[in-house]
Amino acid sequence: MRLMVTQNPGSTPAEDEAAELTALARLAGSGDPLATRRFLDRVWPTLTRVVQGVLGSHHPEVDDVIQQSLIAVLQALSAFRGECHPAGYASRIALHVALRARRNAAMRRARSETLAQISASDPEPSWLGCELSAERRKKALRDLLTDLPEEQADALGLRIMLGWSLEEVARATGAPLNTVRSRVRLAKEALRRRIEADPALADELEVAP
Repeated sequence: MRLMVTQNPGSTPAEDEAAELTALARLAGSGDPLATRRFLDRVWPTLTRVVQGVLGSHHPEVDDVIQQSLIAVLQALSAFRGECHPAGYASRIALHVALRARRNAAMRRARSETLAQISASDPEPSWLGCELSAERRKKALRDLLTDLPEEQADALGLRIMLGWSLEEVARATGAPLNTVRSRVRLAKEALRRRIEADPALADELEVAP
């Protein structure tokens, strides 16, 4: 297979990379085995970050969920139309798979057993506004993120788990920038209300009333 990508003279390296990855995604979606391997090699690190961001890097099911995410991405590639960045398309699928796995895990074991550590190098959600360690902030976010509407969870998850800008989230989700900004705002407000309405949770998170 020879991948042919038309590059615009005035395009940026990021735009060229997105065009190449989009071409790979389309070929993979049509069943091309070489394109499939190349596409998965390109998106695997990003999917790993998403899954680890939701479950925790040391969660016992991380590897299984990464594999489930890769399978889900492959199954969805036939429907990919190139309307958003292919890495973002794959990341949203991985986010949904990881959130579902976390919900299932929460039903099978106690909360203390389902919370996993997260790498100190991951971005911190500073908006919580309390004196928590990065690890405890991420743990709180994982629990609360699963209760958000899907579109809000997408926007906030990609914003925090990957540290993407609002513009990058908009490109990944195919939504207008103002819509993404609104979704992130609504998600933050919902999580704040959840904390304020739950004294036990507020105490655990050391959030002042």
